[in-house]
Amino acid sequence: MRRLPFRRLVSLATLAVVGAATLGAIAACGDGSDEAAGSGGPVTLRLGYFPNITHAPAVVGVEKGIFKEKLGSDVTLETKTFNAGPAAIEAVFSGALDATYIGPNPTVNAFSKSKGEAVRVISGAASGGVALVVKPEITSVEQLRGKKIATPQLGNTQDVALRYWLKEKGLTTTKEGGGDVKVVPQENAQTVETFGSGAIDGAWVPEPFVSRLINAGGKVLVDERDLWPDKKFVITNLIVSTKFLKAHPDVVKKLVEGQVAANEFVNTKPDEAQQAISDHIGKITGKPLDIKLIKQAWPTLEFTNDPIASSLKTGLDHAVAVELTQPVDLNGLYDLKYLNEVLKTQGKPEVTQP
Repeated sequence: MRRLPFRRLVSLATLAVVGAATLGAIAACGDGSDEAAGSGGPVTLRLGYFPNITHAPAVVGVEKGIFKEKLGSDVTLETKTFNAGPAAIEAVFSGALDATYIGPNPTVNAFSKSKGEAVRVISGAASGGVALVVKPEITSVEQLRGKKIATPQLGNTQDVALRYWLKEKGLTTTKEGGGDVKVVPQENAQTVETFGSGAIDGAWVPEPFVSRLINAGGKVLVDERDLWPDKKFVITNLIVSTKFLKAHPDVVKKLVEGQVAANEFVNTKPDEAQQAISDHIGKITGKPLDIKLIKQAWPTLEFTNDPIASSLKTGLDHAVAVELTQPVDLNGLYDLKYLNEVLKTQGKPEVTQP
């Protein structure tokens, strides 16, 4: 079926977070699927995810064939990996992706830019796995004054968390890297190098980079779990294009079944899951992720089907407080119907619909 283009308007404030390249992708956004609604024929599901530990359910689900099994023979699964949320959202907007595992901030950006039309959260995936790692001589927040602290990207989930935490402690930051603490957005792989060379004094990052920085001589000053009720906050959830959801609700339910099954595997067979992650990342990057590093990072993460919606809303409030975004009405973002149907069938506790 031919994709039907439609236009999206993007504020300059959003461009600071998502990147100017996304503008063209939104303008060219298609229906998110090559299949017609109710066609009854074969369907292709294009699923995105990141090749890292915080996306463990996705990585394991693909590597162990869990998604393929749950989707069945009438659904062809095509996968694509990303290294940053904005690129994945751009793929959804351009019609190149039907669903993706992604962090909370890109989720909010996609919902906001499309005026609540483009995406829905259909399941959680992971919580935790984020920390502020600093040089060992830094033992208090006050000692961060004048220091350089890295984050993965301006306005991303960890960048917002760092800036808000510093604000709460009475320390200022600016988008340009000024203020009491100099925030330096850079790619996580680069952060390990700059930390080792002394170019930065610490970083607020997700696993496995927390563990890598610790192994490079750093120490955890803040475990982000300690900042949230019950130590739970969303780091990864599963979203789907609303176009695909409306056209193929049966396929979306099967995808959710795969997500729940993948989480079950990850939680009940951690050793096998960790090896699957190492092997799968090796197939993608040419170098398996060190299994010792995976085991080191594992205890900081919780793999859950609950998207922990309250933490996403709080994260948005924090981004507004540090002037990195505008308030967004999140009504309609979550569609947990199929998740709760799957959980109920399996005798598991249902998730509260926000």
